[in-house]
Amino acid sequence: MARSPSGESVLTRAVRILEAFNPAEPVLTVSQISRRAALPLATTVRLVDELTRHGLLARDEQRRVRIGNRLWELAQRASPVRRLRETAMQFMGDLHHVVGHSVQLGILDGEEVLFVERLIAPGAVVTITQIGGRLPLHASSGGLVLLAHAPAELREQVLHQPLQAYTPHTITDAKALRATLAEVRRHGFAFCPGHIHPDATGISVPIRMAGHVVAALGLVVPNDEHAWPLVRPLQLTGLALERALDVPPTPPAET
Repeated sequence: MARSPSGESVLTRAVRILEAFNPAEPVLTVSQISRRAALPLATTVRLVDELTRHGLLARDEQRRVRIGNRLWELAQRASPVRRLRETAMQFMGDLHHVVGHSVQLGILDGEEVLFVERLIAPGAVVTITQIGGRLPLHASSGGLVLLAHAPAELREQVLHQPLQAYTPHTITDAKALRATLAEVRRHGFAFCPGHIHPDATGISVPIRMAGHVVAALGLVVPNDEHAWPLVRPLQLTGLALERALDVPPTPPAET
């Protein structure tokens, strides 16, 4: 595979271009991509044109660039979370209807929680999470659930790193985080009032498949006295989702 003078392969440079996009800024100019990917403008133009020809990127009327539908299509074909998301949506919808606030589904990805599904309602309490968005594991209720059940090596890795504060209530002390993770494992949920935003409480429970925690199902609700009673309906929804995930998927009918 052809390499640049710096020794990077074409594939590595293409990945850097794709990583320039994020949920908050899904459309970029070529110049913005060049700066974010730390690539020469001429190289960026060439690679963006090639990625666009393959449908992995697309341009709008102003020649700005976005992720192409082809990339989404390819990702969906073999996504390891496809069945999880499809099964979870019914249960998330029912919970969302009852609670009237955001319901979200996150998975562990490296040292972050990656949100793969979310339902919100008009007038719901503020939430900064988006589908395809990420948060550090120590900061959100979903992240705490996933970190509590992660391999010990990952927990120690996170515990020995600086912990970013979003509000004065975000856990930024390693000793406090270690104690919180033990509580999450013991009680079966994470309850985080004001950890990400002072007006919001995050609540999450683990979702297991074949005995292993594969996701965190969570709520983002107002940070008030009505938050705590929502732990139980969230736990019941999580258990129902786990039972559904334990049922083997129906194979496609032969034609």
